[in-house]
Amino acid sequence: MPSNPNYDSELCGKVPIHLINTVQPYGVLLVLDRTTLEIIQASENAEAILGQPVPSIIQSPISRWLDTKPLEVLAAGKNSDKLPQVWTIGGKQYLSIIHIKDSYILAEIDLQPYQEEVQRSFVSIYQKIKYSMALIESATTTTEVCTIAARELKRISGFDKVMIYRFDQEWNGTVIAEEMTENMESYYGFTFPASDIPKQARELYLRNPYRFIPDRNYQPVKLYPVINPSTHSFIDLSDCNVRGVVSVHLEYLANMGVTASMSTRILNNDRLWGLIACHHKTARHLSFELCSIFELLSNVISARMHSLQNKEKHEAYTKTQEAYARIMEQVYEAENIPKALLSEPTTVLQLFNAGGAAITQNGDLTQQGEVPDKDSLDELLLWLHTRRLNRSLHTDHLSGLFDRAAPYMNTASGMLAIPLNPAKEEYLLLFRPEVKKVIDWGGDPGGRIVFEKDGLNYHPRHSFKLWRQIVSGTSLPWKEEELTAAETLRSFLYEHVNK
Repeated sequence: MPSNPNYDSELCGKVPIHLINTVQPYGVLLVLDRTTLEIIQASENAEAILGQPVPSIIQSPISRWLDTKPLEVLAAGKNSDKLPQVWTIGGKQYLSIIHIKDSYILAEIDLQPYQEEVQRSFVSIYQKIKYSMALIESATTTTEVCTIAARELKRISGFDKVMIYRFDQEWNGTVIAEEMTENMESYYGFTFPASDIPKQARELYLRNPYRFIPDRNYQPVKLYPVINPSTHSFIDLSDCNVRGVVSVHLEYLANMGVTASMSTRILNNDRLWGLIACHHKTARHLSFELCSIFELLSNVISARMHSLQNKEKHEAYTKTQEAYARIMEQVYEAENIPKALLSEPTTVLQLFNAGGAAITQNGDLTQQGEVPDKDSLDELLLWLHTRRLNRSLHTDHLSGLFDRAAPYMNTASGMLAIPLNPAKEEYLLLFRPEVKKVIDWGGDPGGRIVFEKDGLNYHPRHSFKLWRQIVSGTSLPWKEEELTAAETLRSFLYEHVNK
């Protein structure tokens, strides 16, 4: 990774996007006192449906404005999010999304009148997407799931482009599937830095399935009064679809040539795995029905991903356990530990997919495969001894932990050190060779944030053209099942050696 400041957490991740205190103009936001159901705060465009200036509606009961009584859920029940209701106001029907909080209720009202005759039942919606669901559920790899999902969501939604990207351990996102019209720029295979979707934005996806921006050129609508009377602060809009958008993200979309966007989460084990990102060159409004389809397919995709990855983990774990069991038999049968671990038919190189191994025991050094020279090994063992290991140590970038390992990174960019008896400097060391990694960034990651002269205000990068980075000094990462086997082997060998 480039040696740049961690804008993901240090800068972008500190912007309080949930307290923006504005909404997008495609909807009206009303805040009701949970006990009295009086309007205590409203977006300034509420006059468009209520017919009176916003200051005059504050402290009035919501029942005054409704031609039909709202459902009893407004006054009772548990806290909840996104309960759809149809409200009749001034003879027109509007779809309202209700969020019940501790002391107040949020009502998001779509400004486009609700036309019941064109709204579809759940059955008709299911008929529309059941083919897509069947394709996703029949996919046998995560890549196939994403490819199908991108194609089907493009077909259903009509967006100019649908991308699916996956987050890595550092929250950079790589586009692994893409479906688009010819006039859009392809980002397939590109990696976008974590600061493009910073920490607090990612956290909101754990609460909100999607984020919809129908027109980045919108004029923000303020709330009146500015301070919420219930909380005596800016109101938390984390759960609201109509929540305003910070200016830096609108500028980001403009630099991409995108006017409308829709982002939908993909979860795995209740953790954000990736996002479905939809872009459109012109403004595009989505009905609540279509947003619900995105939410439903997001759940289907997440469930299929979870199933496939669990299957892959189980198969890998079973394979590792079988190799581990064979090595245990060899330990009991062999005359010494090095012979048991390095002799055919099963060696620790096979168990851990390593290129070389070195074992120190009773002052002797036994090695197999590609390992650093003896002087380098002695130096490495001394460094390990100073760390006083009581558990296995693993890295896929050894020179990043121990800079004197740089000369032999071709052989040992990755290392798994299993202490047998660290007090006597006895270790099992597994090495992996260097695997040069090519990262195709969407724009120069070093210029992902552009500061103004004051050093405070900043802007997103202007270009998303390919910027290729070659990462050296790294190996293949150590897998979870391998690290589990390493700890099990450490405990077993420690008992065996010291019994």
